[in-house]
Amino acid sequence: VLNAVDAAAHGARVFTRTRCAEARCDNGLWQVQLQGSEGAPQTLRARLLVNATGPWAAQLLRGALGRHDTKALRLVKGSHIVVPRIFTHDHAYIFQNADGRIIFAIPYEGQFTLIGTTDIEWTGEAAAVRIDDAEIAYLCEQASRYFAKAVVPTDVVWSYSGVRPLIDDESGNPAAVTRDYRLELTRDGGAPLLSVWGGKITTFRKLVEEAGDRIAETLSHAGQAWTERVPLPGGDLSAWITPSGRPDSDIARFAEALARRAPQVDTATRARWARSYGSLVQYILERGDLGALVAPGVYEAELRYLRDHEWARSADDVLWRRSKLGLHLAPTEREAVQRWCEQHAGSTPAPDTAVERTR
Repeated sequence: VLNAVDAAAHGARVFTRTRCAEARCDNGLWQVQLQGSEGAPQTLRARLLVNATGPWAAQLLRGALGRHDTKALRLVKGSHIVVPRIFTHDHAYIFQNADGRIIFAIPYEGQFTLIGTTDIEWTGEAAAVRIDDAEIAYLCEQASRYFAKAVVPTDVVWSYSGVRPLIDDESGNPAAVTRDYRLELTRDGGAPLLSVWGGKITTFRKLVEEAGDRIAETLSHAGQAWTERVPLPGGDLSAWITPSGRPDSDIARFAEALARRAPQVDTATRARWARSYGSLVQYILERGDLGALVAPGVYEAELRYLRDHEWARSADDVLWRRSKLGLHLAPTEREAVQRWCEQHAGSTPAPDTAVERTR
């Protein structure tokens, strides 16, 4: 989300809940038909098209672009479980399993421990991926080999799964499939298409820098790469404190500065805001009035910020996708957030004004 916020701040138009229905070449330009969840389709024209759709990269080429001679992606499901806090310190563990894989156990959201992950071949629709009972049992069993108190399936308070879009190297073991990425630049009727195959979050900056260089060269743009040392939105705390280069001490001093700015907000909420939003918290505080307390620790001002600047449109967006507040709120409190989102979903977002340009 922060990458999209940053892109909007630099002039990009961001369309959420929108699919590419068709893309074809017309006189050396791409003509792209977009279909949003609401409203009429719209057509855009572009000199270059980037297919960075992750697990759907091959599907987009076959569907919207009508190409069938594309690379194959191997989809591997990774699932995680969240259980009540197993240990009280702030360190993470990596464990070696008897099957040759590793799992990790990480402090999570203060009161919980996150345990993951699995590597399971996935042949279904990427959006339909879900953890299954066998994965839950596996993660519990492996974690229990190391902790004094066994982890059992009934401890699981939440779980989530994702799909890794891996380049198919014909490896028999899903865990051994390469996590590298490849960029493929092709031309169709003179219109360039850059497809991203594979990749993961730990290498996203390097991938994007390389992709940007390819795009700049193709479009004869003389600009140089500049993002290597630029923080994501919210990461620059210099307007609040003098950064020391130590993120742990900087965030603590930032939380102190936030306490002076918003003394009416409870300590736990301020600590969450400091870590979740960094300097973007100024947009939660900008009106001076935080509005009603919709749920414990959830003010209207935060919900407005997420709606207007981070494209949150539903309670799930707020509680699970932009935050993990869903873990901390009771069912009735989550319902209160849902009602607020339903009542205030109609406002027009203005994400391009949310972040000052960093260059």
